[in-house]
Amino acid sequence: MNFKLKTAVLVCFVCLVRMGFSQNATKYSNEFLQIGVGARSLGMGGSVLASSNDVYSGYWNPASLVKMEGNVQIALMHASYFAGIANYDYGAWATKMSNNSALGISVVRFGVDGIVNTFDLIRNGEIDYNRVTSFNTSDLAIILSYAREEKIDGYKNISFSWGANAKYIRRKVGPFAKANGFGFDISAQLSNEKKGLSFGAVLRDATSTFNSWRYTFTDAQKDVLAATQNAIPKNTLEITLPRLIVGVAKQWEKKNWLFLAETNLNFTTDGQRNVLVSSKSFNIDPTIGGEIAYEIDKKTKLFFRTGLNNFQRKTNSKGKTVSSVAPNIGLGIVLENFTLDYALSNLSAIGDSGAKLYSNIFSLKLAINKK
Repeated sequence: MNFKLKTAVLVCFVCLVRMGFSQNATKYSNEFLQIGVGARSLGMGGSVLASSNDVYSGYWNPASLVKMEGNVQIALMHASYFAGIANYDYGAWATKMSNNSALGISVVRFGVDGIVNTFDLIRNGEIDYNRVTSFNTSDLAIILSYAREEKIDGYKNISFSWGANAKYIRRKVGPFAKANGFGFDISAQLSNEKKGLSFGAVLRDATSTFNSWRYTFTDAQKDVLAATQNAIPKNTLEITLPRLIVGVAKQWEKKNWLFLAETNLNFTTDGQRNVLVSSKSFNIDPTIGGEIAYEIDKKTKLFFRTGLNNFQRKTNSKGKTVSSVAPNIGLGIVLENFTLDYALSNLSAIGDSGAKLYSNIFSLKLAINKK
């Protein structure tokens, strides 16, 4: 394979990966919205659907926004994945509209910057490195959340809330491709404060999320793609099918200690995946997480968290199929209205062999006019 062929194939491959092979497949569409936000949540393996009660609920379970403390909360997070190649940024704001309703907005961006563009490296048989440029790819989502709590007559210790997300998605692959998408999530949370039990359910992409892709290649770029036997993408529609996530959490206290355990089940129907329960009809991907908190005084708390996710079956270096799981741990501190969380999170499952791609994640939360 000559140099021209290698460089053209590389650019084409990057474009296709970022677009999720959107001409046909939809299994991994908009997967950047499944990574997770908040170091607390990631330290627990993403098992926060039932127990979420702050500004991060706009991402995990919008129905839980109504449980947040204070009139306004703000959250920020930055993470670098794959040895710093990809950057993941998140920011959110939420406010109480009344005692039983809340509104929030979240912004999520996943991007890879500085990708080398070698389409024009060779012209008339001559190599000129001055014609090498770079481009960025990015996935952006803006999520508008609403939550409302409803009274249940005759049940003083039980609270029920429902919520919804409206999502706008903007995806871009340099000057070559752009997509706009829209979707909705619906959710619910049921809590028994006396028993310390809570249940949550979220139907993500409830009506399916549609991304409309448009591609822009010059005639010269199309010639390079054709010469290297790469298909020229056509304008198409990418569909993200619904997924259901349910969770149950148990919380109990002992003096200055607070304990929390939660498990979530992620149901998908978009084709067979490598998860714990896998089939062509549906898949079930579980997560397990826990949190221990120690209250030093009314303004200061310390947290330790751990969680397991990405239960998979994989082939090791000896050719044997083994089970694998991704462990996560985290720490947190609350200083009155300010919260700092840290997580050592692993996005890829680890068995008895393979590279450990752990990521260090920090997130901040500020509560304003906290009750």
